Amino acid sequence: MKKAFSLVELIIVVAVLGILAAMVVPQFQGHVTEAKEAAVKDNLRILRAAIAFYAAQHRGSPPGYFNGQPTPSFTLYLQLTSYTDMEGNATGTKSQDHPYGPYLRRFPQNCFNNKTTVRMLADGEFFPASADGSYGWLYKPATKTIRLDWPGTDKDGIRYYDY
Repeated sequence: MKKAFSLVELIIVVAVLGILAAMVVPQFQGHVTEAKEAAVKDNLRILRAAIAFYAAQHRGSPPGYFNGQPTPSFTLYLQLTSYTDMEGNATGTKSQDHPYGPYLRRFPQNCFNNKTTVRMLADGEFFPASADGSYGWLYKPATKTIRLDWPGTDKDGIRYYDY
């Protein structure tokens, strides 16, 4: 006589496993969101510290400016991840002429949309009323303010945009 499971027994086991999975998966989903929120807050803290440190070493001029003039966003990346001189010229090699930095090893990403892109706001431009997720970050060099570009709120009802 062969010992084996019947089709009915297998269906019951699969159904029980499906029910257990349906109960557990939503709980893990909440933890994933909480982990992203914590990572984004840490990335913002790191970016804000790098911006402040850069400005302190460059006579108050924040990254995103070159000789007192606003620059394209790729200059911001270079200024924070390379060695710079007092005017904001960036290079990959530390020298007497480029003694400052780098302030970041790599530019952090927005953990919600995995983007590192930055929308730079002009001196007279205001931050948008809300985020739309088109970029990783929104940055206004004139005020040294950087924000997360992601819509929605956390579990406490705080907009990600307001972190």
